[in-house]
Amino acid sequence: MHTIPLSEFRAHAAAMIDLVEQGETVRILRHGKPVAELVPIKDLPAHIPSWKQPFEPVVLPQKASLSSAVLQERNESPW
Repeated sequence: MHTIPLSEFRAHAAAMIDLVEQGETVRILRHGKPVAELVPIKDLPAHIPSWKQPFEPVVLPQKASLSSAVLQERNESPW
């Protein structure tokens, strides 16, 4: 962990961000007291909401219209 005063952080912000990209943590001090920490982002979960997940296209039987397929699905549905 690197600990630096705010004035030094302002002067070397890009270098501090580079350290964070490499996995380091940077603690920033104001008047000698810690006020912030820059930490690397942890791996984000691979979970994708269901509404963003890809899906297989609907394949209709030959000579079936979309509206008849929807009506059939509604009639066969238990709810």
